[in-house]
Amino acid sequence: MDSTRPIRALVRGLEALAVLNLREGGTVSEVAREVGLPRTTVYRILETLCDSGLVVRDSAAERYRPTVLVRALSAGFREESWMTQVAKPCLFELGESIVWPVNIATLADSKLIVREATDHHSPLAIEHISAGATLPLLTTSAGRAYLAHCSLAQRTSLLDNLMGSHDAAARWADGRAASGRAANGRAANGRAARDPEELSRLLEDTATLGYATDASIRGMVEELSISVPVRLQQSTSDQSSLAVLTVRFAASAVPLKTGLERFLPKLRRCAAKIGTTFRKTADARERLQHATAQGDI
Repeated sequence: MDSTRPIRALVRGLEALAVLNLREGGTVSEVAREVGLPRTTVYRILETLCDSGLVVRDSAAERYRPTVLVRALSAGFREESWMTQVAKPCLFELGESIVWPVNIATLADSKLIVREATDHHSPLAIEHISAGATLPLLTTSAGRAYLAHCSLAQRTSLLDNLMGSHDAAARWADGRAASGRAANGRAANGRAARDPEELSRLLEDTATLGYATDASIRGMVEELSISVPVRLQQSTSDQSSLAVLTVRFAASAVPLKTGLERFLPKLRRCAAKIGTTFRKTADARERLQHATAQGDI
């Protein structure tokens, strides 16, 4: 038997549970009508859900309602996962338009983690990046875009940790000197890059422009990148309120000036769409959780 063949009984049970959750309960007839199954089949499904503790039957009203255990089904669904599901359609739509690879990343500890990327769908990707890849904060456009747009308290904490490491500071300096570029095209040398005041000025410039750029060598190819912030929440008081959207492309095919003219408006529109959709979805989920906690569902 094909191992990927769906288990129909499980699918039907989940469909019935979803109907009860959305309708705040229902009778056998109501659920049967919604899922398109015979009443006898739905009755067995609902009774099975009752045995599992996910549903309770109100014998007086002959209605079935989801229990608080339904909340456990989303306990492992972290904010990053929620963001990825919201961002993925927008990201792949942008990737089809730009063709060059794009990705979205969020902070974890003192590194950015790529949550979704279109590299394997882009014929122009120089080096493939996949979900789960880490991006340093100091030596990537994504990292500097994040540092420039997060809260001052978070930026201070992150920089204290990063610049407190000699290795991290050296990698930052060596990377900037090797590429001959700083964020947003400003020239830098190793000494200036090690200077906290110079770094602060670079981040201020990035915040003013609303984007960061970078150049790096991938094999024999110079790769350029443009990154913009994605506001997931109105407040930037915690690391879950901000993500970064990035496009990468070959300098020989698209000079930086052309890339900014061609890609930056699309990046910003995509970032705004992701942020708006995320906030609306998060608000709806919060209302559902509140209703569940109050016993309304």
